Amino acid sequence: MKRSSLFILITALSLCASQVCQAQAKKNVEANKLAREGAEAAKNQDWEKAVNLLRKATDLDHKYADELSAVYQRRGFAAANEQRYGDAINDYDEALKLTPQEAARIHEQRAAVEMKIQDYDKALADYSELIKLKPNEVRYLNYRAYIYELKNDLQNSMSDTEKILQLDANNQDAKTRKTRLEQKIAERTPLTPPPRSPTASPAHSPARKKKP
Repeated sequence: MKRSSLFILITALSLCASQVCQAQAKKNVEANKLAREGAEAAKNQDWEKAVNLLRKATDLDHKYADELSAVYQRRGFAAANEQRYGDAINDYDEALKLTPQEAARIHEQRAAVEMKIQDYDKALADYSELIKLKPNEVRYLNYRAYIYELKNDLQNSMSDTEKILQLDANNQDAKTRKTRLEQKIAERTPLTPPPRSPTASPAHSPARKKKP
């Protein structure tokens, strides 16, 4: 009886495993088909269709997240060229969620759009993230120093500018900015009043002799 029950259990588990495998295989086939169609749509620059197909493929098999992220980035670039800056930023947001390992490239793409629409707070945040990832990248430091200066944050702008000059002593943008910042900081700093002149002690008059 025990052997019979064990046999039934093993058979049932095997059947379940087989069904799970078949279901997974079916999902993989469907995901592959959707991904191929999505790649073809992207090749034809049919971005909406490409995103929809690759999103479905990614839902079935997360290994297609990289392809979906790439299409979001390409669609974002196209939207930015068409001056649809809000759409571009939304696409870069989605790409960053899918592939945080590509943060440097996506932050840079998004920051470029934010600079075009003069959203300096968000651009500053993106360049700060980039500098965390690549602290000695002069381009990122130059952009952040520029934004700090626009925001009238002269000390932080000067800090980034001096770091640039440590990395590249001949960087013309940084040299020009430093001169400009020094002038602004000097104008902002109140002049120190001159020291007060010491008060001269009154001369002592010779004592008058009392008349007899």
